Amino acid sequence: MRGADVLVEMLIRYGVENIFGVPGDTNVSFYEALQNRTDEITHVMARDERSAGFMADAYGRLTDKPGVFECPSGAGAMYSLPPVAESNSSSVPVILLTIDLPIVGEGRGVLTELDCARLFDPITKMSVQIKTPEKIPEIIRRAFRVACSGTPGAVHLQIPEDMLSAEIDPATISLHCEEECRTFPAFPMASQPGKVEGILDLIKKAKKPLIVAGGGVNRSCAGAVVTEFAEKMNIPVVNTMTGQGTIPDNHRLGIGVIGDNGFHPHANKALEESDFVLFIGSKMGSVVTVGWTFPKITLNKRIAQIDINPERLANNYENLMSVAGDAKIVLQELIDAIPSDVDTKKHQSWVDTLNEYRSNFWENANILLEREDVPLRPERVVKIFNDQLDKYNKPVHILSDAGTPTPYMTRFLRIGDNHSRLVIPRAFGGLGSAIPAVVGAYYADKKRKAIGMFGDGSMGMSTGELETLVRLNVPAMLMLFNNGCFGWIKGLHRLKGHNQCFGVDFLPPDGKAIGEAFGLKSWKITTSEELEAALAEGFYYNGPCLLDIHVESMADRVPPVYSWLRKRGHDPLEVTNEEVKYL
Repeated sequence: MRGADVLVEMLIRYGVENIFGVPGDTNVSFYEALQNRTDEITHVMARDERSAGFMADAYGRLTDKPGVFECPSGAGAMYSLPPVAESNSSSVPVILLTIDLPIVGEGRGVLTELDCARLFDPITKMSVQIKTPEKIPEIIRRAFRVACSGTPGAVHLQIPEDMLSAEIDPATISLHCEEECRTFPAFPMASQPGKVEGILDLIKKAKKPLIVAGGGVNRSCAGAVVTEFAEKMNIPVVNTMTGQGTIPDNHRLGIGVIGDNGFHPHANKALEESDFVLFIGSKMGSVVTVGWTFPKITLNKRIAQIDINPERLANNYENLMSVAGDAKIVLQELIDAIPSDVDTKKHQSWVDTLNEYRSNFWENANILLEREDVPLRPERVVKIFNDQLDKYNKPVHILSDAGTPTPYMTRFLRIGDNHSRLVIPRAFGGLGSAIPAVVGAYYADKKRKAIGMFGDGSMGMSTGELETLVRLNVPAMLMLFNNGCFGWIKGLHRLKGHNQCFGVDFLPPDGKAIGEAFGLKSWKITTSEELEAALAEGFYYNGPCLLDIHVESMADRVPPVYSWLRKRGHDPLEVTNEEVKYL
């Protein structure tokens, strides 16, 4: 067997059905091996290595399998850095194969020579170079084991081209795979003795308990058990931005999003007023705590924390209790340990108070959501999208860039089912992910509509992938928030109290014309009526389509960002008179 055949065989044995990538000088032999197995593994060609990585990232977020992508040497490896860093920091299992120069040329000034193993080492769980062809099966096993066990993350393998062209005697290697590591979480941990009883005892003593669901809940597919536990104990649930979808937004215990970007005042108020908080799968980082300035009442000695990574436990606060374990398993243990005589009415007044806050917020928010301004306000776009989503009444995957759509989707989107997902790359907030991400979402689940949301700054970074959507006939709906600037950065300039914005404006793209040039069905949208009609058609369109939505810049008003509101002299926790904040 050639090394390339061994590599492809190992990927197939680990259940890899799709591999995203870009052709180059060094990966020809790998492509030859893939071509012979097209009935078992699909190669999805991207137009850029960074895009291939964002496809793999979305695939890893929306399945229980690691996303796999590949790239050639030199610039291909360097273009792959941003998505790998995002995946690793967001605890998304991704494996990158860099097909590199032959090892015989190492250190001899060969064109595109680069120490890729060292380059990726700071941003991965593991980055190694394969130095003998016989090591390929062993290192592939290690790659899947590392990516899928413990805290999921990214793995990089530097594979010299001559390793793939080398002949290998099958008798000298083992092609077995570890079944546990085909999916994640591999080898999930239960809690330590006494921990479950300890958490239940802390809840019993609390008058205003609260559950905070972080991104680890989604990574562990633990939303259903978190919801069941909350219902059995009658405890309200808030979630971080990456924990959205843990509990349906219309659930009586699903209070809303905490933190800085796109927060709900009533959810942050819940964190401020609670006397015991159970954090599940959350790093308790800068966004959730607004740079560790929120809540004003310190979290020290009033929290317990469940996390699969022991290194995160009590990292930022003094915990009452720390539990290392998989969220889904530990929550099920908690459910099983609930005493039969638990008093579910004990916290009802606390739940009622939070729901009163929540009702008050949405009552006032409707003033904004119903406004018919031109250009359209972003929150109006979300309201119309939500109405059409309700009419569509099927689970969807929504993939948003970190720019303009983020604070408005996080705050105003309301998903009423347990199967739809909103995905936002939050670790590094890089633009350009949403268009390629819908490709990864499509291959993750072809039955669910993939919806990409992004600003025009983001579109300029990944426009080439529109061709990929058309070539592969990915039936995704793209929503371009078109405002002719880097709105988030322009808003930061204006927070200084003046309008002297520099280097943030550009010509608004003709999104409709660009979409049509690539072959997408496209609409130019400037009014609510046009948006409603386009969405009604776009949800059912069996091909890629693009909505060029002309919106007001987030720099023109203060968006729903806690720290920005505070800088402008507003009380971010105020849940009434919502209109005043955003005029």
